[in-house]
Amino acid sequence: MAPDNRPRSREKKIAEGSGSVKRRGSGLDSKPIQSTGGGGHQSGRVTRGGGISLGTIILIVVVYFLFFRGSSDSDYDHSQPANQGANTQTSSQTFGDGQSAAGSSQDLMGGMGGMSDLFGSLIGGYATSPGDYSSYESAPAQENTAQLDMNVSPLARQKYTSIIGQGADVVTIMVYLCGTDLESRSGMGTADLQEMASATLSDNVNLIVYTGGCKRWKNDVVSSNVNQIFQIKQGGVKMLEKDMGKASMSDPNTLTTFIKYCATNYPANRNELILWDHGSGSLSGYAYDEKYPQTGSMNLSGIKKAISDSGVKFDFVGFDACLMATVETALMLSDYADYMIASEETEPGVGWYYTNWLTKLSADTSMPTPEIGKNIVDDFVDMCAKKCPGQKATLSVTDLAEASATVPEKLSSFSKKTSDMIADVNGYMKVSDARNKTKEFAISSKIDQIDFIHFTELLDTPESHELKDVLSSCVKYNRTERSIANANGLSVYFPYKKASKAGTMARTYEQIGMDSAYADCIKAFASNEASGQSTPDGEGSPIELLLSTLLTGRGPGDEGTLQITDNGKGQKVFKLSEDEWSKVATVDLGVFVDDGEGFIDLGLDNTFTFDDDGNLIADFDGTWMSIDGHIVAYYHTDTKDDGTHYSFDGYVPALLNGERVELLLTFTDEFPDGIISGARYVYENDETDTVAKNTVALSAGDTLDFVCRYYDYNGNYKDSYKFGEPLVLDSPDVEIRNIKIADGESIATYKFTDMYQQEQWSPVINR
Repeated sequence: MAPDNRPRSREKKIAEGSGSVKRRGSGLDSKPIQSTGGGGHQSGRVTRGGGISLGTIILIVVVYFLFFRGSSDSDYDHSQPANQGANTQTSSQTFGDGQSAAGSSQDLMGGMGGMSDLFGSLIGGYATSPGDYSSYESAPAQENTAQLDMNVSPLARQKYTSIIGQGADVVTIMVYLCGTDLESRSGMGTADLQEMASATLSDNVNLIVYTGGCKRWKNDVVSSNVNQIFQIKQGGVKMLEKDMGKASMSDPNTLTTFIKYCATNYPANRNELILWDHGSGSLSGYAYDEKYPQTGSMNLSGIKKAISDSGVKFDFVGFDACLMATVETALMLSDYADYMIASEETEPGVGWYYTNWLTKLSADTSMPTPEIGKNIVDDFVDMCAKKCPGQKATLSVTDLAEASATVPEKLSSFSKKTSDMIADVNGYMKVSDARNKTKEFAISSKIDQIDFIHFTELLDTPESHELKDVLSSCVKYNRTERSIANANGLSVYFPYKKASKAGTMARTYEQIGMDSAYADCIKAFASNEASGQSTPDGEGSPIELLLSTLLTGRGPGDEGTLQITDNGKGQKVFKLSEDEWSKVATVDLGVFVDDGEGFIDLGLDNTFTFDDDGNLIADFDGTWMSIDGHIVAYYHTDTKDDGTHYSFDGYVPALLNGERVELLLTFTDEFPDGIISGARYVYENDETDTVAKNTVALSAGDTLDFVCRYYDYNGNYKDSYKFGEPLVLDSPDVEIRNIKIADGESIATYKFTDMYQQEQWSPVINR
């Protein structure tokens, strides 16, 4: 049997008779798309060898009516009871329907400049159309439901918030709702305003919402021209400030203005702050204002400045945004808040569900903060399980008073010990191996954010175990979607995929006042990783090595470790020593089609088999992944298997009703045949570093055009193409399986990625 340190594989699902699957279009029919200012087109017709034709295509701008009406400025909205559902009325001006949106042609794969980008994936988004949540009821507890921990370390400072008790507390909830493309594309801000309006709020709860950051609101209440302030009250939306100017919502001064406004006009003994928008964790921070993309995101030092300048202390700060449950965020906030509620992973499009927990808090405004957090977490995870099964839902409650007292000292000791290990070759390999095996978040975005508790456990030093204990104690409640393993509530930045960002992160640590020992640690690791990223014999780039593999059938290891040999059992295998396998981080099967003029890239999949001696069997059966009988380009991104639950994740580039997306595919013990958990919109031209919570679910009637990358024999990225005929969905349920590649010469090769993130390609295994 293969030793435990071998990379994990996904078993291919190949149906009987798969070689004769009925498909629209012949073979691998590809159509090129080029980027132009007003809808791309490719003139002329080119016929390539191998039966693969690249025909003329005009990418039609798809105009479709969305669920809600366009925005208009409103003056004052008298509160009145709201009807639940998609067309909830909050006043004489409604959250209505009728607005249209248009898409335009862009480079489908984000302007790939060469084969070095072949394995990258773009920062994409998460969106879902708002739906009727009026019938929502809490689902039964998932099997990984955490226990609420009400204990607090005796070392922790006193909480900033003093709870009066007996329901006498006054609560002001400040929602900083930067609508951005989450609202303009899918009405997600409108949906959450509806959820808030559906809550039963007492006179002791002030729910105040600041709006902006969006080019087009999908309701008749919120202005798209200026920032505004509203109060949610008695089932409706009351205009408080019609015109707060046009400042960017990613500007810390804008957030400071809002907090001060609430503290002055709605004083309370319990203040809560919810930051609603995109998030990208410790590296890039929070918020993307689509009206002012040039202002970038509000990094951690910006958030710190905004809250510090306001002079307000908070009961909790919550992020209805992706990836903000980090140790860095927690330590930064600890001077200003008692608790943090945030997600380690990218949030599914539905985001927080507001109705239930707001109603419960109104019924008892003296509710302990960890219980408020538990209600928020449970509603979020249960709603995600109901509305978007298979998507990666995580949410946790962290005690910041405890974190500020217990984490810094243990973090410093951990960092110094780990830096010492990195300085030694064997120690570096141990750290790298632990980093490689640690639960990672937003993998396709390569932000290098990992579960800190899992990392300390795998590193297995006295210092790491001490840090693990204090981190675990600070997390008072944590839940995840059932297939997620080793997401324990707090993540951390640790360089691996993009080691070049370590210096930027170190500067952020200095700005937010974190101990320098951890900054020194990550810089040391990044430096060692960079020093190990050299190609065999110092010759040839990974691009050239892959090109050589595809053209000649020879791999970079033909004279070294990656030779194909016979195992004496009639099988061709790759033999590596135990020491060599210990340095391999991942193995993926890459498949290309040679059409006579270049290569069509079908992606990377973690499908492979070891023989009984632990050798990788060099075999390819000529099949590849398909969706409803359409072969697709698929890119495996992550494998997690804790022995009880497993999850294999990847994406398929496509156009969904004319807009660029990545279809997110997940194979788990719950969905072994695989499901499309959502379609993630892809940003153009790196317009934001934040990661969007805008995954849209597929619906009957949707049109999917699958997309592939094409490279010439010189290794140059030529274009992205529509791949085969469009697929019009009869239902959102699709069949995922491997089928025979019909036309052209398929070429298979394995990509080995080592602990230094260096990529090597094996010889072709089926030439």
